[in-house]
Amino acid sequence: MAELRAIKRKYGNVQDVIAGKNLVVLPDALSDSRLDGLSDAALTDTPGNLSGFALSKSTPTSQQVKSFFAMNAAAQSATDPLIDEIVGNIDLQYYGPVGFGNDTHPQQLSVIIDTGSADLWIPVGCGDCVNPQYEANASSTYTDTGKSFNVTYGSGNVGGTLAHDTIGVGSLKIDKQYFGAVTHVSSDFNDDPISGLIGLSFSSIAASGEPTFFENLIMQDKVSAPFFSVYLTRGKANGSTITLGGFDVSKAVGPLTWVPVISKTYWTVQFDGAVVEGKNVTGDLHAAIDTGTTLIYLSQAVASSIYANIPGAGPAANYDSNFFSFPCNSSPTISLLLGGHDFGLNIQDFNLGQEADGSKNCIGGIVGMDDAFMEGFAIIGDEFLKSWYSVYDYSHGARVGFAPNINNAQ
Repeated sequence: MAELRAIKRKYGNVQDVIAGKNLVVLPDALSDSRLDGLSDAALTDTPGNLSGFALSKSTPTSQQVKSFFAMNAAAQSATDPLIDEIVGNIDLQYYGPVGFGNDTHPQQLSVIIDTGSADLWIPVGCGDCVNPQYEANASSTYTDTGKSFNVTYGSGNVGGTLAHDTIGVGSLKIDKQYFGAVTHVSSDFNDDPISGLIGLSFSSIAASGEPTFFENLIMQDKVSAPFFSVYLTRGKANGSTITLGGFDVSKAVGPLTWVPVISKTYWTVQFDGAVVEGKNVTGDLHAAIDTGTTLIYLSQAVASSIYANIPGAGPAANYDSNFFSFPCNSSPTISLLLGGHDFGLNIQDFNLGQEADGSKNCIGGIVGMDDAFMEGFAIIGDEFLKSWYSVYDYSHGARVGFAPNINNAQ
């Protein structure tokens, strides 16, 4: 599967990141205690309407149960519509428009929304790029710094120079936002129907060494709350959204449960294991919550332990050793333990379809990877997030919130 190669590129230096090597120092403003008040002000103390549905088996505390409300102040939040790229029965990736340039009609380019990286890049004068490029010469505010910009993902890479210009999502804009003006991309990136990528993890891992677009929104007081939230559709090209500086009350059907961030690099939370068919599978891992990844990736050892508790499951005969299959006529119950809380995985997302035409076995969406590569690490992608409305909050020491979303009530 192409994503396996992409994962190895994207997380090629994950062990160094976990060890805290070569990280960029985050601006002090992103840990200012005033952010706690801004976040709290965007939440009420009234328990939310559970609407008779909950995937989380843990009992939320009064601080974890929060109702949503609409933030109406102009230019303090913005919602960007996302497109779900569907291949077969797989929700492959989600992307949306970002505006470049300060002219009356900034150029809109489609970029992948990625909480698993921290750089914004788009093609500018790229000879081997096949998708729409930024026409930088049309912007009076575009500046090419001449500084080399390269993001290496193992065997793949993008390269060019570091530039800055006015960047906008909806009514929210940042002047002099740094981004990679890419003049070269490896062939893998040309396979996608997008121009670039906007990284929304912590800038501690940014190749540019500069704050992300959302971090600048926080530091320049452009958003009313220091968090953004993501809703991902299941099997629908339209309807997914990202909201910067707020969240959409209509996308959640239950309480918000907060999980602390344990490393301000990726949106990293503690992975305590899984519960499979009522049986515990232990784990003690750093887990990146990654909107830019389709499936769930664990070490081969942990993945094998999970499938060992699913009757009839085993290595997929027609795939490489990373994949496992299980009987198509079964509906195993699986939940992930994140930060001490139990979050269910929907069988519609776990079941990737038949192993082969006419097969009675189906491929599971939890993938095992080389134990050395994934040592102490897990990647939790869209397969999980399609069940959970996710909130990425810089306040309270940084945290990720999960609320059961409307996909599970439909």
